[in-house]
Amino acid sequence: MSARPTVILHTDKPDGAIAVLGETHPDLEVHPCDTYAGLPALIERTAAEVVYSIRFDGTPRYPRQAVTESPTVKWVSIGGSGTDHLGRWDPARLTVTNSAGVAAGMLAEYALGAILSFSLDLRGFERRQQARQWGGGRVEPIEGKTILIIGLGKTGEAVARRAQTMGVRTLGIRARPKPMPCLDEVHGPDALLALIGRADFIVCCVPLLPATRGLVGKAAFAAMKPSVVLIDISRGGVVEEAALLAALDAGRIKGAALDVFTAEPLPAEHPLWGYDNVAVTPHCAAVYEGWDIKSVRMFADNLARYRRGEPLENVVNPERGY
Repeated sequence: MSARPTVILHTDKPDGAIAVLGETHPDLEVHPCDTYAGLPALIERTAAEVVYSIRFDGTPRYPRQAVTESPTVKWVSIGGSGTDHLGRWDPARLTVTNSAGVAAGMLAEYALGAILSFSLDLRGFERRQQARQWGGGRVEPIEGKTILIIGLGKTGEAVARRAQTMGVRTLGIRARPKPMPCLDEVHGPDALLALIGRADFIVCCVPLLPATRGLVGKAAFAAMKPSVVLIDISRGGVVEEAALLAALDAGRIKGAALDVFTAEPLPAEHPLWGYDNVAVTPHCAAVYEGWDIKSVRMFADNLARYRRGEPLENVVNPERGY
């Protein structure tokens, strides 16, 4: 740690980030980089100590080795919450922080919007409107229904708070269960299959880890109610897509709202595009006007702590992924 570290701002929208750092840390040497390909050489040339990085062009091409194995980089600040694109890193040599909470409210609104869309049959009414068909369709209240939230970080908590205000019973799963004011029940991961059959809505918001890959798979779908709606705002790979497709084909679930996929962009030939009861969005649920500036400001606050030699906020444990 140094009091005047060289900083790289790795983002596809560097102007706003540069302005924030110019305002909050005007004495620092700051280098913008708006491509994946240019980052390794920039790190080497500048001997950067700190990298603020946003995963703006997908995971497969992300230059993770340049970030996690650089001899000069001591701290990587991730602009979002997920860190699976970094792979593994040595926490004794490299500190990784994230911006957990920067999009929690927006993700929760996406989840609630998806729930309301299905309970109000908005997609069905849209089809009838296009056909100029009067009548048909049925709305259902969500009050009194049950939601299961898999993952109770800041996003999961935000989902639970909003659901609770709508009169929905809230069940949650977290790695280290403890009572939470916005949850009626909190359980550990071992309770997943026992809880999943009680849920009318299931929201996935866990990080992608070895322990969560394929977490919602064949056994989970077999335990679900046929009236359940699945909302996935986690990471592609948490929901096993083959099991999801089988459940959709067999009519074992009411529908799904999916913002994340195993392959992104979702290939045009992928069968998920073709289901009337599946809402597909392009990994955009956390992207709202101003989120990037809010994230950079969180980084700037943490950078002040770093320069003072104080503990950083939102340090990620590579074993837990959060």
